[in-house]
Amino acid sequence: MKKTTTLALVLAAAAPLAQAQAQPAAPRPLKVLIIAMFEPEAAPWIEPMKLTESIPVPGLLPESPALRCNTDDVCLLTAGMGHANVAASTMAVTLDPRFDLRQTYVLIAGIAGIDPARGTLGTAAWARYLVDVGIAHELDAREMPRGWASGYFGIMTKGPGEKPKLEYHTEVAQLDEALLQKALALSRNATLADSDAAKAYRKRYRQAAARQAPSVTQCDTLGGDTWWHGDKLGEHARAWTRLLTDGKGVYCTTQQEDNATYNALARATAAGRADVKRLAVLRTASNFDRPHSGQSAYASLMASTAGTPGGFVPATHNLYAVGGLLVNDIVAHWDQWRVGVPAP
Repeated sequence: MKKTTTLALVLAAAAPLAQAQAQPAAPRPLKVLIIAMFEPEAAPWIEPMKLTESIPVPGLLPESPALRCNTDDVCLLTAGMGHANVAASTMAVTLDPRFDLRQTYVLIAGIAGIDPARGTLGTAAWARYLVDVGIAHELDAREMPRGWASGYFGIMTKGPGEKPKLEYHTEVAQLDEALLQKALALSRNATLADSDAAKAYRKRYRQAAARQAPSVTQCDTLGGDTWWHGDKLGEHARAWTRLLTDGKGVYCTTQQEDNATYNALARATAAGRADVKRLAVLRTASNFDRPHSGQSAYASLMASTAGTPGGFVPATHNLYAVGGLLVNDIVAHWDQWRVGVPAP
């Protein structure tokens, strides 16, 4: 009888400890989540940010299955290229119960093509508007009505220049203005990388912005999974951006992913797991989106895919050179950033 009583006391004393051990750990709050699309965009962040901790996350790419994190609660996600990959990867992280992203600032940091009227190789552009160019009707240019400048026009509209109803709810998004202005203020005087090849290549363009050295600027980004190229499609990009932003947006960079990432974060925000108002988008120019004088669109595209313009390496380095100023300020002054964007 005495042995039974002693055993019962031991079990009763051990029960709270067992229950405590069974409780899952509290979610880890992150200060910043950096989203790169592929490894060359991710690489410049790893050493300076000391991203030495690897945290596998179910649902990420097989070739990039883990977040890279540091002791300051900054993590880097390599999400994959294209709409489908980034949406799936972003949702995987936001739904992982081990992380608390409700006060996390998210920085999309990727390379892009650039309109030579707005910047040059290596230019770093912070976006106000994210515009999706892929949600549209398309007629082959050889079959479009006479007088049309492009075969692309809004879903359920009768032709170019008519704004669609935005029934997909992912066609255009405006980022938080306070965060945009703070990012610009912190990074405007950043020292940017360049290359001899880029310096030589940009001289082939007549546009003043294309011929200058890279700088930090504000202009808007256009996303779509088709890697388009050329003067005609470039004019469509400008017009489409103006149309979907009611004349407020200025087309600048072209990429594939940003509207999809925004949508994933907006869904997570609606579920109480993130705050899409804390999203900033930085795109750096690795190539021009159209040819220089005397060059065909095809030759320009082939030069870009071969890396001939020389903008690829500077563009990847400038992601950290510019975006790192924002990330480091958030970490250094987290007591302010935690509650909202500090005044510029």
